Amino acid sequence: MATSNQLDVHVAAYQGKNIYDFDNEIVLTWYPKRIAHVVKDPRSVLDLGLGHGFATEIFSDRCARHVVLEGSPAVIQNFKLKFPDNRSEVIETYFEEFDTKERFDLIVMGFILEHVDDPLVILKRFRKFLTPTGKLFVAVPNAEVMNRRLGHLAGMLPDMEALSENDLLLGHQRYFTVSSLTKLVSDAGYKIEKLEGIYLKPLATSQILALNLADNIIQALCEIGIDYPELSCGMLAQLTPVDPARS
Repeated sequence: MATSNQLDVHVAAYQGKNIYDFDNEIVLTWYPKRIAHVVKDPRSVLDLGLGHGFATEIFSDRCARHVVLEGSPAVIQNFKLKFPDNRSEVIETYFEEFDTKERFDLIVMGFILEHVDDPLVILKRFRKFLTPTGKLFVAVPNAEVMNRRLGHLAGMLPDMEALSENDLLLGHQRYFTVSSLTKLVSDAGYKIEKLEGIYLKPLATSQILALNLADNIIQALCEIGIDYPELSCGMLAQLTPVDPARS
């Protein structure tokens, strides 16, 4: 498990001025809306990770109680500067150490499993914080997104699961595929109720920026991605415990 100082090293990647901010804003403002489409007006939401803060800002307006866990004091400070009026309760803690008697209607692991040392531990640990009818959603980056497949076939990306320099700046430890995500959640005692894609990204970010695509085209790429998780930038999985009684 990383120390606070190690986590704080990555805060610069969340402060803007990065070419991938374009992708991040699309992805991180899209998947919370997809979750809200399934879970209407949850009483309480437990959200793992602040990151860029886009998802936190959206969830805080859609539920009575929104609790966010974050292990980096620097990322928390950055979030409070960007969103000073946000009303979410932010708790500084490692995911591996968090504990409470409270149970939540909705738990969201939005792009955090690629950061942690052991995703299996996190998935197993948090099922006990769900209410009996609660929902758990996981969003992860996809190694086999269309633009990486193109780069691989063109001989520009030998290993589609290789981490880029930007991944390392963000603190990523891994990518996922449909196959690896399915195995992970099964090993953790869940079944996938629904799997969808987040933003079908056909080209590299620099190429898409050069095209200066209109907002309605970006929206269309997000909508197409729903049915093509294996080609999309991210994957959103709705999970349910195989044996809720064990939670």
